[in-house]
Amino acid sequence: MNVLSVVGARPQFVKAAAVSQQLRGAHDELLVHTGQHYDPELSEVFFEELALPEPAFHLGVGSDSHATQTAEMMLELERIVDDESPDVVLVYGDTNSTLAAALVAAKSSTQLAHVEAGLRSYDWSMPEEVNRRLTDHCSDILFAPGQHAKETLAQEGISENVFVSGDVMYDTLVQISDRLHGTETGLDVPDEYVLATVHRAKNTDDRDRLESIIDAFSQLHVPVVFPAHPRTVTALQEYGLWERATEAARVIDPVTYGQFITLVEDAVCVATDSGGVQKEAFYLDTPCVTLRETTEWIETVDAGWNTLVGAETSEIVDAVRAAVDPPAKPELYGNGNAAARIVEQLERSVR
Repeated sequence: MNVLSVVGARPQFVKAAAVSQQLRGAHDELLVHTGQHYDPELSEVFFEELALPEPAFHLGVGSDSHATQTAEMMLELERIVDDESPDVVLVYGDTNSTLAAALVAAKSSTQLAHVEAGLRSYDWSMPEEVNRRLTDHCSDILFAPGQHAKETLAQEGISENVFVSGDVMYDTLVQISDRLHGTETGLDVPDEYVLATVHRAKNTDDRDRLESIIDAFSQLHVPVVFPAHPRTVTALQEYGLWERATEAARVIDPVTYGQFITLVEDAVCVATDSGGVQKEAFYLDTPCVTLRETTEWIETVDAGWNTLVGAETSEIVDAVRAAVDPPAKPELYGNGNAAARIVEQLERSVR
């Protein structure tokens, strides 16, 4: 089986690491890095740490408008698919890289497989919601991380070739957590802290929302450790909020995946607008407060381990203070064998 795997952003590197490891023993995989995340701290370092194979193709697309970025990816990906004739194009999640590869595959003779299918936030203002929905409806093979995602697809009329695989992000997390157990991050952080991440355009592109979030950090009862995404740093500086942010939190540079996982595990709470970090917090038994009004990982909210608060200062502060005694944790997204299930199903399904 010839597989063309397309990635472009940090969460996709984490997911692809698990599947690539399972694929490469018996199949031919070509990895395409679109360059959507092009900062070395958000890209190359993850390839090294996760032992991802060197990309066969690096498109170097970089940052631009959604339309321009997606179009440039499609032009390059179409050429690659035509030249390589893969049996299946494998995509992950909900980025512009995902959608670009999905549209190219859908208009070719190759099959399209989507890992993390069936997730919905029902917030059409999020580009990710558009990407994931269109990708699902283009896909020939869909891997849902849980039963809820499978049921969502059925409600939209997608019921054939849908498989509950579990979450491949958990596979990678289990592997790296075992390696990291008992090691130090090398970062100077307090004994008790809230870990914060903010990078969604809805928060970074709205000065009032970003200011409210920073104000909440300043009012919390424990220090905030804040690995700052380059987009967020730029926004804070442009809005004149940088000094206030550095007073409200310990702002640090982006960290490696291993460092970040250790930070999540040791935090008293996570405050984030990232979908992937919501899951990582859940897996590592750390309560999560989500700086959004919606989430595609609704099961974590239903389980009592995640609270949606948006960007209101008082709600963020109250939720973080309340996130000290979560209930018993259910198993939601498999047991760390999702990648093996995905490869086994691809072997059965790919024509």
